[in-house]
Amino acid sequence: MAQDKIQPVKEFIEKDLWAEVREVLNMGLHLGEGENAIHVTLGLLLVLTLALVGTALLLRWLRRLLTRKMVQEDKLKFVTIFKYIKYVIYVAVVLLTMSAAGIDITLLITASAALFVGVGLALQELFQDIIAGILILVDKSLRVGDIVEVDGKVGKVFEIKLRSTRALTRDDKVLVIPNHKFLSEVIYNYTQNRRTTREAVRVGVAYGSDVDLVTRLLLASVEDQKGVLKNPKPFVLFDDFGDSALLFSVHFHISDSFTDPRTKSEIRYRIDRLFREHKVTIPFPQRDVHFYGHTPLEVRRQGD
Repeated sequence: MAQDKIQPVKEFIEKDLWAEVREVLNMGLHLGEGENAIHVTLGLLLVLTLALVGTALLLRWLRRLLTRKMVQEDKLKFVTIFKYIKYVIYVAVVLLTMSAAGIDITLLITASAALFVGVGLALQELFQDIIAGILILVDKSLRVGDIVEVDGKVGKVFEIKLRSTRALTRDDKVLVIPNHKFLSEVIYNYTQNRRTTREAVRVGVAYGSDVDLVTRLLLASVEDQKGVLKNPKPFVLFDDFGDSALLFSVHFHISDSFTDPRTKSEIRYRIDRLFREHKVTIPFPQRDVHFYGHTPLEVRRQGD
């Protein structure tokens, strides 16, 4: 008796209720006919929504799994990179879901290919900046606090983003550097290997000067100078015989390349004072000009 009552209910669910559900799910936009027909239905939108929600949950779990043992700084960098990867995965999921639903996505890809090429050419430099930013964040070739020289300008990096890097110059101006420059151009990083750098101050003295005295005075100019390291020890080089001077340079190491101009300025003040005290002359640029007069024979010929 109970079986006889359940049977009509099962028939209603299988024939009428599911038929109504399928009809509702098939409601939507139907374009074209045959193999090239495109059907954008409620069922397709529901499947896309479920696929995107499932992908988002999976990506969130994967991100937590990969970043659970990272330090906070590396975790923030990875999240920034992962954000762009996530958008690519979403597009792939949408295309695969539409293909599984029977929609020929080759038409969509072909129709949008020209648009993608145009957008790609227009945003080529932007893409280069983003790719360079990702590489910088991943391989850590540039860090906050590094001192770099770009186009003859020196700055201390205080912020690294995906598109650009910001550095503070020695005169407190912000230098905005597109990240693609770190891949396509030669950039000097003063602090890539270590924080100390070797610097030099060059000077010329008059011919006939006591070169041993000049060497001692140059070494004395950097002794006890604030910012100059005692180890490695400073040293002096006799660089060359110049046109109007003997050329010397005193080399020393400092721990803060950003204040390099101020340190060199103070050393030059000390060199000038020590040279004056010991009568060592810094010559002006000189040129010898010789005038040759006419011989008597040439004068007579001109008179004729």
